[in-house]
Amino acid sequence: MRPTRSLAALATVSALTLAACGGDPTQDPSATEEGDASKVTIGSGNFTESTILAEVYAKALQDDGVEVEKKLEIGSRETYLPALQDGSIDLIPEYIGTLATYFDKELAVTDADEVYAALEKSLPEGLEVLEYSEAENADNVVVTRATADDQGLEKISDLEGKAGDMTLGGPPEWKERAQGVPGLKKVYGLEFAKFRELSAGGNVTAQALENGQIDAANIFTTDPSIVQKDFVILEDDKDLFSAQNVVPLLSSEVADDTVSESLNKVSSELTAEDLAQMQIDVTDGKTPEEVASAWVEENL
Repeated sequence: MRPTRSLAALATVSALTLAACGGDPTQDPSATEEGDASKVTIGSGNFTESTILAEVYAKALQDDGVEVEKKLEIGSRETYLPALQDGSIDLIPEYIGTLATYFDKELAVTDADEVYAALEKSLPEGLEVLEYSEAENADNVVVTRATADDQGLEKISDLEGKAGDMTLGGPPEWKERAQGVPGLKKVYGLEFAKFRELSAGGNVTAQALENGQIDAANIFTTDPSIVQKDFVILEDDKDLFSAQNVVPLLSSEVADDTVSESLNKVSSELTAEDLAQMQIDVTDGKTPEEVASAWVEENL
């Protein structure tokens, strides 16, 4: 029995030595530690700002040694959230207010911290958000300067008694969202003569408003057309619209330390002015990837 014990003891010592040196033959040497992401697939919504943000995330992650694949301009939230949940993508830039409302139709808070806390509680298992940015791109009701002057419009409640003769334009999802057309009716008592479905961002909506094809529009805070065309943002005097700070939404499977720290750095530096300027740069002919890379190189 002694030789058997000796061989067994030797085998045990050898196994422990291999394990201590990282040489456990049962362990795949190419495997990463639990929670580490070998590759992150980044998606974006179907509007310029979302694409720019996705490119910013991609560049920041690549600079920190993370392999990145991009699947951009997927579509609306109703399209890309299922893609995130089924693993087609791992990460997408989001906005805390509309995302929280998507998962909690009865959301009543509008303050950024409160919205973020509600969002964390309502996220489905397997998804998480990282730190949110100071940069915010909130929903607005916007009119031309001429319309504001002619109709005496400064705040959304000033549309009472006038909306019935006006056409409102906005993204298709706004027709059903609680902080879209239904919210304007519920909170402000406004019923527009017509709602015209338009692209979620920028040029199409701005041109329709400027050309008189619509009388009011949902145009986001950082859209450069507001400054370029001297549009007037009507004050949300009854707090219909939630805080809309930019936040990374990602699969928990890829939320390792490297990915989280990289994206949190982006959130800590990004401002609404940065987003507006990057969109102007794209309008002037640069690609989203070019403006995103330049921002990352300058700020991170």
